[in-house]
Amino acid sequence: MKREDVQIESFTLDHTKVKAPYVRLISQEKGPKGDIVSNYDIRLTQPNEMFIPTAGMHTLEHLLALTLRPRLEGYLDCSPFGCRTGFHLLTFSSHSSHEVALALKSALEEIVNDIEWEDVPGTKEKECGNYRDHSLFCAKEYAKRVLQQGISDDPYVRHIV
Repeated sequence: MKREDVQIESFTLDHTKVKAPYVRLISQEKGPKGDIVSNYDIRLTQPNEMFIPTAGMHTLEHLLALTLRPRLEGYLDCSPFGCRTGFHLLTFSSHSSHEVALALKSALEEIVNDIEWEDVPGTKEKECGNYRDHSLFCAKEYAKRVLQQGISDDPYVRHIV
């Protein structure tokens, strides 16, 4: 395949038209044995207007792994975007954007209301490749901001869950 034939979905998304926070189904891929893997855009801040500082993003990554996993069947991974405006969420099977947005809302509420430093997984040197770069305070502040704004299950129209 030639470089000019490569399509990268996130670079075709018009980042000036979306209205964060939102959940968006990016794609679904069917594996050779019939397994479905779904990729979601979990956008927490408005692109090109606000980004989450690295330490807060890192802590949110660890906490979403902890809090989203039991809320979404088939949870595989939740990895931060390099632009630090949100995450890619990968799951086996298919969930509606509405279901994922509800799970995200519940997970963020748990982070804000129930999580203490000792609850954050992977904060020791042997557990994390950059264990010094965490901020629970920052993670909670951005989680609060997202909850105050409301999470939409549509990237273009504010449909709050």
